[in-house]
Amino acid sequence: MTKVIGLTGGIGSGKTTIANYFAELGIPVYIADDGAKRVMQSAFIINEIKTAFGQDIFDGEILNRAKLAQIVFNDKEQLAKLNTIVHPAVKHDFELWIQEYKKFDYVIYEAAILFESGRYKECDIIITITAPEEIRIKRVIERDKTTREQVLSRMKMQWDDEKRISMSNFVINNDNLKVAKEEVVKILKILNIKQNQS
Repeated sequence: MTKVIGLTGGIGSGKTTIANYFAELGIPVYIADDGAKRVMQSAFIINEIKTAFGQDIFDGEILNRAKLAQIVFNDKEQLAKLNTIVHPAVKHDFELWIQEYKKFDYVIYEAAILFESGRYKECDIIITITAPEEIRIKRVIERDKTTREQVLSRMKMQWDDEKRISMSNFVINNDNLKVAKEEVVKILKILNIKQNQS
């Protein structure tokens, strides 16, 4: 039975960079954000979003993700509404994906809101990625071309590191990528996962 390693961390912690390193080492990685983007292209999900949030967040028939983000990242109730539409579809997408990797002992499920969504309950092991808050803010401003205020409002929607760490099996501090990668290798050794498994 393939075991699921949940990989999480707050916005700007660099969890996708760490997930990509796991992939380089031969561990299959599912990125929940990419899964969400995929399912949000389906006609069924688009109609559900339109019903819940109205035509204003669409440019014609195209979902304007920036407008939707503006709504949900400033209102917990609206975010919860979106999550009830998207999360079940992402769960199904992951279940289809993992069928392709049944011969692997472990796969990675990377998600920013692993705990908040309740998906952590379906993971066998949980790794939290951390980084100092100022580094995280700087990373997100550079990556998303956004403002400090917008980053802070998104951070408020997520659990803090202390809460995540208390429910994790492993923690990787990612303020220095070289050291963080060394921690990944240590974890693989502890779990006895063969690198470049195929």
